[in-house]
Amino acid sequence: MAAITSVSAGSSLQHRFHSTTSCYSESVTYGLATTVSRRFSLSYYPSTLRIRNAATKPAKSPAEEEWSTKRAYLLEKRVRSVEAKEALRLQKENNFVILDVRPEAEFKEAHPEGAINVQIYRLIKEWTAWDIARRVAFAFFGIFSGTEENPEFIQMVESKINKDAKIIVACSSGGTMKPTQNLPEGQQSRSLIAAFLLILNGYSNVFHLEGGLYNWFKQGLPTVSEE
Repeated sequence: MAAITSVSAGSSLQHRFHSTTSCYSESVTYGLATTVSRRFSLSYYPSTLRIRNAATKPAKSPAEEEWSTKRAYLLEKRVRSVEAKEALRLQKENNFVILDVRPEAEFKEAHPEGAINVQIYRLIKEWTAWDIARRVAFAFFGIFSGTEENPEFIQMVESKINKDAKIIVACSSGGTMKPTQNLPEGQQSRSLIAAFLLILNGYSNVFHLEGGLYNWFKQGLPTVSEE
């Protein structure tokens, strides 16, 4: 079915040669159920009409910084990476908290005993034009449960873990800050992004699980399930 479009002008066109701005909104109905509302601004110049779609990607968040920037900051703050067996020892002997940043469903399936779960990415919840565009992009690749950065990540961590706590951040693969021949800057991961955010927000005793929970499970270390 063709899209049904309605346009309402926010101000009249100006006929002078100096630049002016006008706004209008557009509601587009696809089929019988889905309506997408977008807001545009028009800038008029002597010979140019420019249309800027306000339904664009939001400003970059700290988690979206270049990996090279995040890695440099983590190295500067001396964030250590620890192997699974050392992480278990630190948890048992030195009261380290294992912060599992995987999705809740994965956490419930299996996780280290005593770990705390705060997902750093969540299923896309909102229905702005940008969110709809992201859903479509995921669906193009056959992914119908696309994720987005969890905007409440730090707030949720703060509600569960004190700023002076000793934390080991863990995700599935772990990533690494160690350079290799193929990856001279290492490999970014959810746990490294989470460690970066924690350091930025005042947590000073942050470690990272090298090899991720994949290695924890592979080595048969203590695991529990909530299913």
